[in-house]
Amino acid sequence: MNRMGAAEPLQFPCSFPLKVMGRNTEAFEHAVRGIVGRHVPGECVEYADRQSGGGKYLSITATFTAASREQLDALYRDLNGHELVVMTL
Repeated sequence: MNRMGAAEPLQFPCSFPLKVMGRNTEAFEHAVRGIVGRHVPGECVEYADRQSGGGKYLSITATFTAASREQLDALYRDLNGHELVVMTL
């Protein structure tokens, strides 16, 4: 059960794919890897990226073992607060 009394849809620990989108720049990729690395220390993170059709945007999928809802919430907050991140899924 979560804080609101509803059943937690994820059972932790679990494999979690996180998709982050932004402009196709080296700075964006470096920022995403740095933020994920701070929240998933010592874990094996598998990265995959894909450029948009015109090459202007990049989506990075980071797949890792999520330990808790709190870990995911903090990770999403940090990513969404970064100026180079357009969207997270």
